[in-house]
Amino acid sequence: MMHQLLQNRSIDMEKIDSIGIVGGGPAALFVVKHLISEDIYPQTLYIFEKNTRIGAGMPYSQEGAAKEHVANVSANELPELPETFSSFIQRKPYPHHPDFSDYRNINEYKVIPRLILGDYLEEQFKILLNTARKKGVTVKVFTETTVIDIRKKDHLFEIITGGDDIYECSATIICTGHHWPKKFEGNKNGWYDSPYPPSKFSSPTNYPIAIRGTSLTAVDAIKTLARINGTFSEKDNEMTYTLHENSSNFSLTLFSKRGYLPALRFHSEGSAFSEGWIMSQEEIYEYKEKNGGFVDLNYVFERNFKQPLRKKNEKFYNEIKDLTIEQFVEKMLALREELDSFELFKAEYYEAQKSIERHQTIAWKETLSAFSYAINYPAKHFSAEDMIRMKKTLLPLISVIIASLPQSSYREIIALYNQGLISLVSVDDESHVEPHQEEGAIYHYTDHHSGEAKSDHYRMYVDAVGQQPVQFNDIPFETLREEGLISSGYLKFKDTSTGKMQFEEGNKKILKIEPENYYLRVDGLNINDYFQALDYYGRATQNLFIMTVPYIAGLNPDYSGLDFCDTAGKRVATCLKSGIIADQIVS
Repeated sequence: MMHQLLQNRSIDMEKIDSIGIVGGGPAALFVVKHLISEDIYPQTLYIFEKNTRIGAGMPYSQEGAAKEHVANVSANELPELPETFSSFIQRKPYPHHPDFSDYRNINEYKVIPRLILGDYLEEQFKILLNTARKKGVTVKVFTETTVIDIRKKDHLFEIITGGDDIYECSATIICTGHHWPKKFEGNKNGWYDSPYPPSKFSSPTNYPIAIRGTSLTAVDAIKTLARINGTFSEKDNEMTYTLHENSSNFSLTLFSKRGYLPALRFHSEGSAFSEGWIMSQEEIYEYKEKNGGFVDLNYVFERNFKQPLRKKNEKFYNEIKDLTIEQFVEKMLALREELDSFELFKAEYYEAQKSIERHQTIAWKETLSAFSYAINYPAKHFSAEDMIRMKKTLLPLISVIIASLPQSSYREIIALYNQGLISLVSVDDESHVEPHQEEGAIYHYTDHHSGEAKSDHYRMYVDAVGQQPVQFNDIPFETLREEGLISSGYLKFKDTSTGKMQFEEGNKKILKIEPENYYLRVDGLNINDYFQALDYYGRATQNLFIMTVPYIAGLNPDYSGLDFCDTAGKRVATCLKSGIIADQIVS
């Protein structure tokens, strides 16, 4: 039987004399913020970053952005940091960005170019590190340094870098950020396993290009490739696009299993993402004790979606209050199934514009975005059935809504659409891509409308489905794997017969533990509520924390950017300060 047990064990805080943070991006920044807020001052703080900068991470540096890329957050949505964004612009204005050249004219609701946001985050990290130094902490930052392994030695961790240097730390926090493995890129001309860094696209492409996906990652690819092959300009308050002479055959085809384009930003009240709004750990454990050891998805949907929606828009609440999760999703996606994706895209743009101009939110969308954030914390306590249900039913809708595509990106995509240069193909689950013998890729799919099987060759293919989970065997820290200090994520089936049936059908994600207990393997690693790694036996590996989102995607189904980093960083700091060890015991 598997159950979860919250234990408070005393940890000798004097032993936490050094903390190593592997990765120096936004996650590390917010860990340091909360170490300071909790008055945790080790003798030495090590930060290991594989790139040249700290704070910016992949999304907000040249590793993941160029001048044209904008964040899907505005200044009023940023978590609290030492300095406001406006104060930062006052010190460091951007004369070549009219919207960010004068702090007095900043619109707090306007999205921020990602490279500017990266500069801001870097500055805030440096301020925080200087604060730690003033408190007597020796801060050692190693940039252009890759950590290749982490070993446990007695009560310490040995962090081993690519230069074979070894650093001993009392606690280790893994914050390595995005992970874009290369499958064929570099070995096959015209094949790209991600659109990052955007600088790798430098030459005009006078031919059609295939892009897999319609996420914000795909939008990044669209913006980069469009600029290489043409020019955007404003005419009569409308964005237009003109191809370069040597790119007359350029076009973009997006391939999507659902055929949905991302929803657009609208006016948000900005109060959705708060630690106090989500289920507390006390509430989670009290609920589990009374409900067979699981948190029920229906309960969370009622608590964190329907009831908050009732306060924001009672009329809409009354329309959906009696709907099941499946019925609600079907209702919300019905319009997307019926209308042409680009025509719906246009309609949603005008709805979003009205919301922004009137400073009125779109209640159900804002509440659903908040729900997707809140669901992370009880999700570790779902039954396997509810996790399967959530991923199959809710996440397709959530992933569309929380995209919050900036209006400027919409206008560029529609400019391409108006010129007949971008199209969307809805494909079936059996669709797949393989490298072409000479160049690019062959996309095999069944056309959603005609039912015809097709195999189309593209001289360039870009995989842009977004960040994918990293599985246990692909975690780069070999010793943690081999010594069982980390483990695969899994959830127990509430109904044994359901798990047994799937196991007997040969579902490789189902694990059987004698005598008759069945578990669902989920993507990535097992963690507890404090982001502590759980070992092979389900016990917390003391003072080892994992905040790398691709590593914990199975038990953290949505990670909302900087808000996620802020909340997770607080959980880690709370755990280090109080010495809590929350185990997930297998017996």
